[in-house]
Amino acid sequence: MISLSIFLAMGPWQIVLIVVAILLLFGGKKIPELMRGLGSGIKEFKDASKDDNKPEEKE
Repeated sequence: MISLSIFLAMGPWQIVLIVVAILLLFGGKKIPELMRGLGSGIKEFKDASKDDNKPEEKE
């Protein structure tokens, strides 16, 4: 929730400035690729954490 409070504390001009800076750094073509990688990383992390919570089966 810390990141949400940071965005709520920022004004609209600060958010626009951050978005423009990201576009300048990475370019428009690279951002979808970065987001896709971030999404797959989060999915793998969730799957791994679900596997850790399962009780081990005894044979």
